[in-house]
Amino acid sequence: MRASFAGLVALLAVAAAIPTSARADDCDNAPGGQAGLNECYGKAFKASDAELNKLYKEIEARLKDNPDSTKLLVTAQRAWVAFRDAECNFQTSAVSGGSAAPMIRSMCLDGRTRARIEDFKTYLSCEEGDLSCPVPAAN
Repeated sequence: MRASFAGLVALLAVAAAIPTSARADDCDNAPGGQAGLNECYGKAFKASDAELNKLYKEIEARLKDNPDSTKLLVTAQRAWVAFRDAECNFQTSAVSGGSAAPMIRSMCLDGRTRARIEDFKTYLSCEEGDLSCPVPAAN
Protein backbone atom coordinates (compact mmCIF):
# COMPACT_ATOMS: atom_id res chain seq x y z
CA MET A 1 0.00 0.00 0.00
CA ARG A 2 2.85 2.38 0.76
CA ALA A 3 4.25 2.03 -2.78
CA SER A 4 0.81 2.81 -4.24
CA PHE A 5 0.46 5.87 -2.04
CA ALA A 6 3.94 7.08 -3.00
CA GLY A 7 3.07 6.58 -6.67
CA LEU A 8 -0.15 8.54 -6.28
CA VAL A 9 1.71 11.37 -4.53
CA ALA A 10 4.26 11.44 -7.39
CA LEU A 11 1.48 11.45 -9.98
CA LEU A 12 -0.31 14.33 -8.29
CA ALA A 13 2.94 16.27 -7.99
CA VAL A 14 3.62 15.86 -11.70
CA ALA A 15 0.06 16.84 -12.61
CA ALA A 16 0.16 19.94 -10.41
CA ALA A 17 3.49 21.04 -11.91
CA ILE A 18 2.31 20.90 -15.51
CA PRO A 19 0.66 24.10 -16.70
CA THR A 20 -2.63 23.41 -18.40
CA SER A 21 -5.80 25.05 -19.47
CA ALA A 22 -7.66 21.75 -19.61
CA ARG A 23 -8.73 22.16 -16.00
CA ALA A 24 -10.77 25.12 -17.18
CA ASP A 25 -12.61 22.69 -19.43
CA ASP A 26 -13.66 20.80 -16.30
CA CYS A 27 -11.84 17.60 -17.26
CA ASP A 28 -11.46 16.72 -13.59
CA ASN A 29 -15.17 15.90 -13.57
CA ALA A 30 -15.18 13.95 -16.83
CA PRO A 31 -17.32 10.80 -16.68
CA GLY A 32 -15.83 7.38 -17.33
CA GLY A 33 -13.05 7.17 -14.79
CA GLN A 34 -9.46 7.30 -16.01
CA ALA A 35 -10.44 6.57 -19.61
CA GLY A 36 -12.80 9.57 -19.52
CA LEU A 37 -10.08 11.78 -18.08
CA ASN A 38 -7.61 10.61 -20.72
CA GLU A 39 -10.14 11.41 -23.45
CA CYS A 40 -11.07 14.81 -22.03
CA TYR A 41 -7.48 16.00 -21.62
CA GLY A 42 -6.64 14.61 -25.06
CA LYS A 43 -9.46 16.68 -26.56
CA ALA A 44 -8.26 19.77 -24.69
CA PHE A 45 -4.80 19.33 -26.22
CA LYS A 46 -6.25 18.79 -29.71
CA ALA A 47 -8.23 22.01 -29.37
CA SER A 48 -5.11 23.92 -28.31
CA ASP A 49 -3.13 22.39 -31.15
CA ALA A 50 -5.82 23.46 -33.64
CA GLU A 51 -5.69 27.02 -32.27
CA LEU A 52 -1.89 27.02 -32.51
CA ASN A 53 -2.04 25.90 -36.15
CA LYS A 54 -4.57 28.62 -36.97
CA LEU A 55 -2.31 31.30 -35.46
CA TYR A 56 0.73 29.83 -37.22
CA LYS A 57 -1.07 30.19 -40.57
CA GLU A 58 -1.88 33.82 -39.72
CA ILE A 59 1.78 34.50 -39.01
CA GLU A 60 2.79 32.76 -42.25
CA ALA A 61 0.34 34.93 -44.16
CA ARG A 62 1.82 38.10 -42.70
CA LEU A 63 5.31 36.90 -43.61
CA LYS A 64 4.38 35.96 -47.21
CA ASP A 65 6.52 38.79 -48.61
CA ASN A 66 9.54 37.84 -46.51
CA PRO A 67 10.85 34.35 -47.39
CA ASP A 68 13.83 34.66 -45.03
CA SER A 69 11.57 35.31 -42.03
CA THR A 70 9.21 32.55 -43.16
CA LYS A 71 12.13 30.11 -43.21
CA LEU A 72 13.14 31.22 -39.70
CA LEU A 73 9.55 30.71 -38.50
CA VAL A 74 9.46 27.18 -39.92
CA THR A 75 12.82 26.35 -38.32
CA ALA A 76 11.75 27.80 -34.97
CA GLN A 77 8.42 25.98 -34.98
CA ARG A 78 10.01 22.63 -35.84
CA ALA A 79 12.53 23.11 -33.03
CA TRP A 80 9.76 24.13 -30.65
CA VAL A 81 7.67 21.03 -31.47
CA ALA A 82 10.73 18.82 -30.89
CA PHE A 83 11.39 20.60 -27.57
CA ARG A 84 7.75 20.35 -26.48
CA ASP A 85 7.58 16.66 -27.22
CA ALA A 86 10.93 15.90 -25.56
CA GLU A 87 10.06 17.99 -22.50
CA CYS A 88 6.71 16.25 -22.11
CA ASN A 89 8.39 12.86 -22.53
CA PHE A 90 10.68 13.81 -19.64
CA GLN A 91 7.97 15.37 -17.49
CA THR A 92 5.72 12.34 -17.83
CA SER A 93 8.40 9.67 -17.46
CA ALA A 94 7.35 8.99 -13.85
CA VAL A 95 3.97 7.67 -15.02
CA SER A 96 5.12 5.94 -18.20
CA GLY A 97 3.04 2.84 -18.89
CA GLY A 98 0.44 3.70 -16.26
CA SER A 99 -3.24 4.22 -16.90
CA ALA A 100 -2.91 7.95 -16.21
CA ALA A 101 0.02 8.39 -18.60
CA PRO A 102 -2.12 9.58 -21.55
CA MET A 103 -3.82 12.17 -19.34
CA ILE A 104 -0.57 13.46 -17.88
CA ARG A 105 1.05 13.63 -21.32
CA SER A 106 -1.95 15.49 -22.77
CA MET A 107 -1.86 17.93 -19.86
CA CYS A 108 1.81 18.63 -20.53
CA LEU A 109 1.34 18.99 -24.29
CA ASP A 110 -1.63 21.27 -23.73
CA GLY A 111 0.22 23.46 -21.26
CA ARG A 112 3.23 23.88 -23.52
CA THR A 113 0.99 24.52 -26.52
CA ARG A 114 -1.04 27.14 -24.63
CA ALA A 115 2.21 28.96 -23.80
CA ARG A 116 3.21 28.93 -27.49
CA ILE A 117 -0.24 30.24 -28.40
CA GLU A 118 0.41 33.24 -26.14
CA ASP A 119 3.74 33.82 -27.93
CA PHE A 120 1.96 33.75 -31.29
CA LYS A 121 -0.76 36.10 -30.07
CA THR A 122 1.95 38.53 -28.97
CA TYR A 123 3.55 38.36 -32.43
CA LEU A 124 0.20 38.99 -34.06
CA SER A 125 -0.57 42.03 -31.92
CA CYS A 126 2.63 43.98 -32.52
CA GLU A 127 2.31 47.67 -33.23
CA GLU A 128 3.45 49.06 -36.56
CA GLY A 129 7.11 50.03 -36.28
CA ASP A 130 7.91 47.68 -33.36
CA LEU A 131 11.45 46.68 -34.29
CA SER A 132 11.52 43.91 -31.68
CA CYS A 133 8.64 42.07 -33.35
CA PRO A 134 9.40 39.56 -36.11
CA VAL A 135 5.85 39.70 -37.54
CA PRO A 136 4.58 42.77 -39.38
CA ALA A 137 1.48 44.48 -38.06
CA ALA A 138 -1.82 43.72 -39.74
CA ASN A 139 -2.79 46.05 -42.56
